[in-house]
Amino acid sequence: MTCEFSIKTFDELTTVDLYHILKARSQVFVVEQNCPYQDMDEVDFDCLHLVAHQNQALIGYCRIIPPQFNNKKSSVNPSGPIPAIGRVLVLAEHRGNGVARQVMKQAIKYCRKKYGKKTIIISAQTYLLNFYESLGFVPEGDHYLEDGIEHVTMVLPVLKKVKVKKKRSGTASSILSFLLLILALLFIVGLIYLMI
Repeated sequence: MTCEFSIKTFDELTTVDLYHILKARSQVFVVEQNCPYQDMDEVDFDCLHLVAHQNQALIGYCRIIPPQFNNKKSSVNPSGPIPAIGRVLVLAEHRGNGVARQVMKQAIKYCRKKYGKKTIIISAQTYLLNFYESLGFVPEGDHYLEDGIEHVTMVLPVLKKVKVKKKRSGTASSILSFLLLILALLFIVGLIYLMI
């Protein structure tokens, strides 16, 4: 399923955008998961809100918490603030079509572009562990309960490219060069013999 994406700061959201985002979050995190908790928090003001649209209707969503507003820490990158992705959702009627993967890939891409090569952290519901691992996230620490639902902290580390140096064996290279020279000489000698 192909989606269109928009990403806005809280101040850029229209009242209609905000209504649909909060309705979807309430539908998924409160009603579907039978979890009465205060979904709206002060963090929303500082987040970027990424929305997946189909025919201009919200079908998926997540919020990106910029490093300077994220209080989650990681042992992978303990020295500095890192971005977080949260409130990831896809409306029930659109699940199973790859929308969640598209939402997460867009969020990761945005984080890398906006904040550079930093570790990204999430608080994942444990039943989604395999999904997040398929995107490169790794669990960090023990499972814990958040609003009565089992979660685990997961991080997407920045993988460093390792340059592989090719070892050239001086002896092997010399032997091969010598053999090629002999073959070339034998070929030339054979051609001369055939011409005579």
